[in-house]
Amino acid sequence: MSYNLSQVKILLVEDMPPMLSLTTSILTMFGFQIVHGAKNVQEAYKLFCRNNHDLIITDWLMEPEDGLDLVRMVRRNEDTPNPYVPVILMTGYSDQTRVEMARDLGVTEFLMKPYSAHDMYMRIVQIIEKPRQFVDTGQFFGPDRRRRKNVDFYGIDRRDDVNKNIGKEDALENKEEIEVVLRDMKNDLKKI
Repeated sequence: MSYNLSQVKILLVEDMPPMLSLTTSILTMFGFQIVHGAKNVQEAYKLFCRNNHDLIITDWLMEPEDGLDLVRMVRRNEDTPNPYVPVILMTGYSDQTRVEMARDLGVTEFLMKPYSAHDMYMRIVQIIEKPRQFVDTGQFFGPDRRRRKNVDFYGIDRRDDVNKNIGKEDALENKEEIEVVLRDMKNDLKKI
C-alpha cells in the first residue's frame, strides 16, 4: 500500500553521522520530507518538545544517554508533547532480555541492525496499519504488549471496567460458571 508521508514529522536519533545520513536518505526515499536528525538524547528531546514529531526512530546504544533514556523521557516526562508517539528502536542486540526490557519501557517496534530499507519500511507500515492502544498501569506506560487478540478466550476479562471490583462471592460464581462452560466444552469435544 502506498502512503502520502510528506507531512509526517520524523525524529531520527543516531550518534554515528554516517548512519544518521544513510537512514535519513532511506526515509526520504520513502517519501518523508520532514526528518529532523539528532546525535544525542538531549538534543533529540529538545527537538521533540519543539516539533512534536509523529514518529521517533532511535538507536539504542549512545553515550552518555541511550535510546531507552529517550523513551523514558518521552513516555514519562511532564513536559513531553506526546507520550503516545510511536518509537522504533534500532539495535544490534536481539536477546530476549534486552527486547523485554525495551518493550517494558514503552518501545513500539524493534529494528534489528543491520537492517534493509524494506525492514524499516515494514516497521513503519506496522505502526500505520496496526496501531496499538496504550496501557497505563502506573508501573507501565506504553503500547499494549499483546499483538494478537485471543478470540478463543473464555473467562473474565480482568481489564474490563465491569469486572474491576468483583467481590469474592462473584468471583466464586464466575469460577463455577467457567467450570460449567469448560465441562460442556470437554463433553462436546468427546462427541467429535
